[in-house]
Amino acid sequence: MFDALGADYERAFAHSPAHHESLRRLLAELAPGSRVLDVGCGTGRPTARTLVDAGHRVLGVDVSPVMVDLATRQVPGGSFARADVRTLDLADGSYDAVCVYFSLLQMSRDEQVRLIHRIARALVPGGRLAIATVPLDVEDVAVDFMGQPVRVTSFDAEAFTAVVTGAGFTVRWSHRAALELPDPNSPAEPHLFLLCERT
Repeated sequence: MFDALGADYERAFAHSPAHHESLRRLLAELAPGSRVLDVGCGTGRPTARTLVDAGHRVLGVDVSPVMVDLATRQVPGGSFARADVRTLDLADGSYDAVCVYFSLLQMSRDEQVRLIHRIARALVPGGRLAIATVPLDVEDVAVDFMGQPVRVTSFDAEAFTAVVTGAGFTVRWSHRAALELPDPNSPAEPHLFLLCERT
């Protein structure tokens, strides 16, 4: 799906005010030159680009080779690799921050929970997690996303927040927003942003 969407995904989502506010708050809490993992980096914008421009060391991973190629060209100061984060080696304490913007929705609930726990271990004590999802109580539901068929699994806002705190995070900032999609016949997409500290 993301191979097919390519840069269209960036044009639809990269200008989200809530996403940029989440990044602004994350930057305010990072030490200079922090090591940041961008899970599901997409085209590299806005997340990796914002972090690299601020002087941080970013590794972006994505399962889509098209997205990895776009990110490599658009954010030359970052490092990008095609990888499935479910099997990616995440050494304990290897990152100061991890960003996970809307990249869990094609995973099962068990996979999402396990990954968030693995991310907690991959962060240094006090490390930051910036994470966002579509907060709906759905499991393996077929939807049309920007003209592409996809199956989606998520949690509602309260359950998702409980998953994150259950992995050892304290939520420092929470924000709910709705983003208008390019298709005028589609309803606004609900979004939940959390900025968390590994405690």
